[in-house]
Amino acid sequence: MLLLDGHSLAYRAFFALPVENFSTSDGQPTNAVYGFTAMLINVLRDEAPTHVAVTFDVSKRTFRHDAYADYKAGRAETPSDFKGQVSLVHEVLDALRIPVVTAEGYEADDVIATLATQAAADGMDVLIVTGDRDAFQLVDERITVLYNSRGVSDMRRMTPDSVQEKYGLSPAQYPEFAALRGDPSDNLPGIPGVGEKTATKLIQTYGDVGNLVDHVDEVKGKVGDNLRAGIASVVRNRQLTELVRDVPLSAHPSELRLGQWDRDEVHKVFDALQFRVLRERLYATLSAVEPEAEQGFDVDSRVLVPGELRAFLDALPAGVRTGLHVRGTWARGTGDATGLALAAQSPPEGEPGRTDDAAYVDLTALTQDDDVALAAWLADPSRQKALHDSKGPLLALPARGWSVPGFTSDTALAAYLALPGQGVFDLADLALRFLRRELRAEAPDEGQLSFDGDEDATAAGGAAVRARAVADLAVALDADLARRGGTALLRDVELPLVQVLADCERTGIAADVEHLQELMGRLRHQVEQAAQEAYATVGHEFHLGSPKQLQALLFVGLALPMTKK
Repeated sequence: MLLLDGHSLAYRAFFALPVENFSTSDGQPTNAVYGFTAMLINVLRDEAPTHVAVTFDVSKRTFRHDAYADYKAGRAETPSDFKGQVSLVHEVLDALRIPVVTAEGYEADDVIATLATQAAADGMDVLIVTGDRDAFQLVDERITVLYNSRGVSDMRRMTPDSVQEKYGLSPAQYPEFAALRGDPSDNLPGIPGVGEKTATKLIQTYGDVGNLVDHVDEVKGKVGDNLRAGIASVVRNRQLTELVRDVPLSAHPSELRLGQWDRDEVHKVFDALQFRVLRERLYATLSAVEPEAEQGFDVDSRVLVPGELRAFLDALPAGVRTGLHVRGTWARGTGDATGLALAAQSPPEGEPGRTDDAAYVDLTALTQDDDVALAAWLADPSRQKALHDSKGPLLALPARGWSVPGFTSDTALAAYLALPGQGVFDLADLALRFLRRELRAEAPDEGQLSFDGDEDATAAGGAAVRARAVADLAVALDADLARRGGTALLRDVELPLVQVLADCERTGIAADVEHLQELMGRLRHQVEQAAQEAYATVGHEFHLGSPKQLQALLFVGLALPMTKK
């Protein structure tokens, strides 16, 4: 189980990341929510928990304030730029479907202590992520603390052995040690002259604060005098540093299973926060909820047998864009298409559905007539075609001798123009975002189909659904680009360019080696000439590539004025 102190981590992130570098285009500061989200994604990736919860402080006053009126008094006022980000952290957690557990009258540490104790009792291993050292008292064979000592990436794993190594005490003795040392952040005064080393020595000698109180007269010197004068504050500190392990909560650890995040909500929240890099990291490391079946796609497809392809192509509605989903393999400069799904775009809303407008064909089993018919259809520029992430298919299809004029949309390129800050353009993600329909993730072993059973027929049907998704997504993206004024950019620049790049990868480019060598020699001579002129200016040779030497030369030797940059 993973438990995170949300307020502590977000607050540390706020001071670790400069607010001037982390704000949205409309001025909303995001340094705290960015740092917190980055830490969260990293720890979810690295630890792979089955259960998770984030806690926050929700009460300005707790039972500790009742016991000590000056508890946490004197703290600097929370920066206004931070206050507005706590709700944003909650929005991120909601989108990621991560539970938040809080309790009125208690601190987040107490909620963590209770959940950790309950989870460990149920046999779970627990990892607590916090910037508060009070959590060290919870460490045992089942509970580990990942201590955020500073910044957003400096994490220290605290086990019973590492607590013993750092403090010379067991985790259970940490509250005794903290009571003597004091905690300025909580306005808990320590004893003058009693630092960490002395506090450790006293607890090693007497075991706990209670026994120290009983033998306080044995402590000699100035430390003893100060200790006797302030022993009441030590006793009070000990009471306040003890975390509560039986807070009444609305959820038990067994109910806090990590769910799969909501892809649509993540887009909304991350778009608003302009978290392009974090979204890419999230997509690369964690899985969103995947539907068990396609939702919203009404596709009546079939697997064509050899000899049926010409009739199917002739029957496709004229003037309607057809989505293509190519199966096969491709790499830089080469490729091979083994299967092709075709599906006409969905009819406009209110019109009756069509039949026989979606199919899958095994390209390795074509008859000669099939091959001729497909080549002619692909080469017909009047037949509008759409692909997703087309460069690979544009390597694979020509490898079988087919060209693809009439290629009017690449939905990945169109999405890039519509959402340049996103960075990841997965077909299933775009279908959900623009069409409000869901696609199953395509399994790796669906790439080769033998059509000898129901499973292969199901996979072929899935390919046809993806072809329909491409066709319908192209329509939606056309409308979006038209609103943004990007239609011409896609039509006149991006689509021709992807064809050129595929051709370059497939055939290579010619290089005039003799001219390049001549150019290299000329540039080398110019560089050497410029270096000699620089040496002559200062009266000696130096290393032009050394920033340290250049700094000394320019600002010390030549006394040039220094600027901020």
